[in-house]
Amino acid sequence: MDRPAAQAPTDARGRRSAFRADLDTLLKLSGPVVLSRLGIMVMGLCDTVVVGRYSAEQLGYHALAWAPTSVILTFAIGLLTGVQVMTARRIGEGRRDLTGAVLRRGLVYSGWIGLASMIGLILIGPPFLHVIGLQPDLADGASRVLIIFAFSLPFYGLAITASAWLEGQSRPGPGAWAMWAANVVNLALLLLLVPGSFGLPALGAVGGAWATTGARAFLVIAMLTYVARMPEARALGVFRKPERDRPAEIEQRRIGYGAGASNFFEVASFAGMNIIAGWIGGLAVAAFAIALNVASIVFMVPLGLATGAAVVVGKAYGARDPTAVNRAGLVSFGVAAVFGLIISLAIWPAAGLIAQGYTKDPATIAMAASAMVLCCLFFLPDAIQVVVAQSLRARGDVWVPSYTHLFSYIVIMSPLAWWLAIPMKLGINGIVWAINIATLVSGGLLLARFWVLSRRPL
Repeated sequence: MDRPAAQAPTDARGRRSAFRADLDTLLKLSGPVVLSRLGIMVMGLCDTVVVGRYSAEQLGYHALAWAPTSVILTFAIGLLTGVQVMTARRIGEGRRDLTGAVLRRGLVYSGWIGLASMIGLILIGPPFLHVIGLQPDLADGASRVLIIFAFSLPFYGLAITASAWLEGQSRPGPGAWAMWAANVVNLALLLLLVPGSFGLPALGAVGGAWATTGARAFLVIAMLTYVARMPEARALGVFRKPERDRPAEIEQRRIGYGAGASNFFEVASFAGMNIIAGWIGGLAVAAFAIALNVASIVFMVPLGLATGAAVVVGKAYGARDPTAVNRAGLVSFGVAAVFGLIISLAIWPAAGLIAQGYTKDPATIAMAASAMVLCCLFFLPDAIQVVVAQSLRARGDVWVPSYTHLFSYIVIMSPLAWWLAIPMKLGINGIVWAINIATLVSGGLLLARFWVLSRRPL
């Protein structure tokens, strides 16, 4: 009778210790990844601020050009998610020497994906902007910027592959430092090209796009140089041509297909919100771009947490430990929820001041501040849904997150945003209300899916 009673506190302490260990691992992994993801958005923030303070009209061109570009870019990044997940699984299986094969496959995929994305965007992007009902001057200005953005896609795909591989190795630091160094390059080029310094012509939004392209070229050089110079690169199989492993190749692509589809549905729907804002008017595009840029910066933190969650869950899945899989997921969801609540309470009262940092136009500031306050309602469910989706993929559930994002963001959000913004005359606030509703639906469905799977064997 005494033995079970004595064992219970030990088991409880063991569970608490396991939770603390998962929390520590998640935060150590996610910290540098969050810095890296914030670096991505700070690059976009610098573009928006420099171009916006130069001209609100040019900011509209920039926002409309970035909308279709972001769809293609994030779809391509999603296709490469298998690099990170498969690397973590190989480590969980105790087969680190096979992680080099994951990287080599990823670089080949990203090369082809980047080139195809660039060509497709150049051929399809400008005609698309001209047939969606935008004012002709908006479509013309955005098309010129879009073509420049397209040139950056091959560089970025290769850099993301190298960064994802290092994150799967639990080495997110180099990617973070390289991204922030690329930000320095980007800012220098922005200040040189957008307003026209040292006798150069002022290029406005086109100069901002060239700055992004130059920074991404620097980023891929930095990342691939670091990987090649790693002392253990040969032991990991980086320079060794791997034997064909068709099941591993198929699984790596399958994970990428699911994540790519998810990214496409979500980002395409948000890009569509820019188009709806364009139907309202040029200032509405600029105001919504500001609110969406702030929301995107906030989103980088849960996106970094999602990366850490994928690595922790992926390793547990590779070791076939269902208890560890479920525990890692719960820890990740809790951290995401706490962050979402804190950031909402921080941004809500400061929305007007934040908007003033983007532009000097009073009408744009007022519209952006109102939309930003409403954005605070979806920060918490948005943080949870992205972490849950990535955790599900890491445990082998690839397609349900994609179907969930299709339903929430395409079926619900897109028509609802149009109805609230245009017929109901709520403007960009109507767009944000639609985002709030769709994000709540997505988060709820994904949490329910993880709970169902937690009650089944792996």
